[in-house]
Amino acid sequence: MTHDPTALDRLNLAGFSLDTLTDEQREVLLALTPYELDLLVDIKGRLDEVGPDVQAHSEIAGGALF
Repeated sequence: MTHDPTALDRLNLAGFSLDTLTDEQREVLLALTPYELDLLVDIKGRLDEVGPDVQAHSEIAGGALF
């Protein structure tokens, strides 16, 4: 199986923290199909879109969810 080394670059640009991954975890990411990679990046983007609002509430409310 051929791995796309740019897959990790794309994930890094999408905001994934790859520094703490094991070699085995990197291999899993490198083995993703183009569809899986697109889906993962899309999900991360959608989570990031709603992330700051939730984070701001937790900082203001001391971690209470409402």
